[in-house]
Amino acid sequence: MKTYIKWLAGSFFTILIIALGWLFLGTNDPYSSRQVKAIATAKSNPILNFHPHISHTQRPPETYSFPIPLGEVGPNTNLYSGPNQYPFFCMSVDSGLGLPEVDNKNAEGVTVYDDNGVLLGYSKDCGVKTRLEYYTIDDSLSARKLSGNEDIATFKGPLFRVERGTINRFIYTMVVPIAPHEAQHRSKTSLWNKRLIYQFNGGSGIGYRQGRQTAWKVMKRQAQQLLDGYAVISSSGNKTSYTYNMLLAEDTARRVKKQFTSLYGEPLYTVGVGGSGGGLAQYLIAQNSTGILDGLLPLYSYPDMITQTTYALDCDLLNNYFTFRANDKKAWRNWDRRRLIEGMNAINDFPQRAGFLQPINQLMAGFVPTLPEGNSECINGYFGLSAFINNPRQGFLRAFFSEPVVEKTQWSYWQDMQHILGKDAAGLGLSTWDNVGVQYGLNAFNNNEISFSEFIDINHNIGSWKPQQAMQQEQIVTPFGTNIPLWLSLWGNENITTPSETPAPRHQGSITAMEAAYRSGQVFIGKVTLPIIDARHYLENELDMHHMSASFYSRLRIEKSQGHTKNHVIWVAHKDHDPTLAAFAMMDKWLLALSDGSPTDVLQAKPSELKDTCFDKNGDIFAAGKDVFNGKWNNQADGACQSRFPMFSTSRIESGAPWAGDMFKCDLMTIDTALNKGIYGTIKLTEEMITQLRATFPDGVCDYHGRDLGRPLDI
Repeated sequence: MKTYIKWLAGSFFTILIIALGWLFLGTNDPYSSRQVKAIATAKSNPILNFHPHISHTQRPPETYSFPIPLGEVGPNTNLYSGPNQYPFFCMSVDSGLGLPEVDNKNAEGVTVYDDNGVLLGYSKDCGVKTRLEYYTIDDSLSARKLSGNEDIATFKGPLFRVERGTINRFIYTMVVPIAPHEAQHRSKTSLWNKRLIYQFNGGSGIGYRQGRQTAWKVMKRQAQQLLDGYAVISSSGNKTSYTYNMLLAEDTARRVKKQFTSLYGEPLYTVGVGGSGGGLAQYLIAQNSTGILDGLLPLYSYPDMITQTTYALDCDLLNNYFTFRANDKKAWRNWDRRRLIEGMNAINDFPQRAGFLQPINQLMAGFVPTLPEGNSECINGYFGLSAFINNPRQGFLRAFFSEPVVEKTQWSYWQDMQHILGKDAAGLGLSTWDNVGVQYGLNAFNNNEISFSEFIDINHNIGSWKPQQAMQQEQIVTPFGTNIPLWLSLWGNENITTPSETPAPRHQGSITAMEAAYRSGQVFIGKVTLPIIDARHYLENELDMHHMSASFYSRLRIEKSQGHTKNHVIWVAHKDHDPTLAAFAMMDKWLLALSDGSPTDVLQAKPSELKDTCFDKNGDIFAAGKDVFNGKWNNQADGACQSRFPMFSTSRIESGAPWAGDMFKCDLMTIDTALNKGIYGTIKLTEEMITQLRATFPDGVCDYHGRDLGRPLDI
């Protein structure tokens, strides 16, 4: 009875929200009329041939004469990462830089008006004139811009010269500590300690936006380092909220650093720092190129975005199965059992922020409604990813573009990458995602944690994402703004293939796209020799998407590439302790030992006290050493840190795939071959069971002892 009352209350609230949503649907967003026309460009670029791997391709010489003069706009066409993407939404106003510069009168881009509302023209490339500003940092480590009536020459607090403008159409920021008498001299600084930080940032992006970057936020993230004398540079083009094109990110970072060094000279070293997407960007830029970074501090990192999609796009498929398709839905209300299939953590009685949406969606689908009695990382961390990354009809919640532009543009991660990964005859970006032959829940079946009938039911019904041209936009209302979207089509149900007498069809990824992803350096293959301290909080109990195991996917790839991981240190800390300052100090010691010329080898220069480490809530070392993180990922007994901070896996690992997570497309084997190889362990299968397996996997099942069919043989 209590459950029914809870459901009734939740349903009433949901219906009320939906009704309000329809009332507000007609409200015009002020951004909706800014983008009036989309244009396309194309240019020949030899570097995009990527043979055999981008790391072996020499970058072209710089064509722009840095530094950008004050009062002028920086280069708006990138040097080597392909054609400019259009439409492109300007965000200089959001970044406190005012309106972008007019660059055409042809109604291409955003409208630019003067203070009296007179149309001046349009901006398709979002250029902003380079300018200087002055900031301070207070005792709470917050940054504040000095007002025009403050006398900089006599200012008593810490003072920083901030330069902002645009490079490659993205907003860049450079921050340098200065003495008051140096304020009006653009390149003078006696307080810089000659160490440079390149700040990267995360998020999930599909392109088409300049991105927001404010000076105070750049400074707040590195406030202590700035007070210690570091200089900091960054760009909205190095925030993955706006693009995951790592060649464009590299191109932009190289030019932003060039702008800095043309004014201030070469630093002792440049260290990268940034979390999530800002972590993987460091891995890929360091792998693919030289001359930008000397050391890496990836925080909450993944190896890359593109292999993360392999298991992340399974999440909604599995939630759709558990909620709508399972033969015994009640069995999957136990979230410990869901974890067996999803791999990532799931917890009973963990609240869902929008759990009330489940019963209304079940009612709409004709099922008995229930409120969720738990939560998972797949929901808490990855909800919405499949729509906004994989679905070309979804687009943005905020109305950045006019309706005609929205209708004619394909919005997806694959489309953002189409000039690298390729596109099909319909102009849709090719996708690397593939689940043909994947046996979801194989490990749980072999461990007798799910029954054979459950194993078959999952794999018969789970299906895959429909072809992009068959997808439709999710039903979402935003009566409380775009930060609180309400989904009326849960788990992408309408965009998932459906079963009948035969299993729901699986999705074939594009081999062309997979090979291009490898060759263009969008995949981390472990080819990095720079000093790395990979640090993260332990957030598994929060069901946060930044799972600890991702650091070890990177480690396994590094080990495979170079035969050791001595340049790769992993730190995991209790969520109440921030190890970043200690990581900066240790990286400084490591890089200074390299820069003084003795020793010259990265491994010889590594501080002897720098080891894999886990920290407790007070910052004390719980355990340290080469074996502390041993566990299932390397087929060893759990080490001390693994026992203290246990990691979880992914849906693909629980399907039998390797822990490195770097397989786009498995080789297939017949069910008979799988039986002969012992894929189903010691379980005795009857002829009827074998017949069901053959019917469920007509194309065969994954042979994970084979190679990734999407990886070129010469890489």
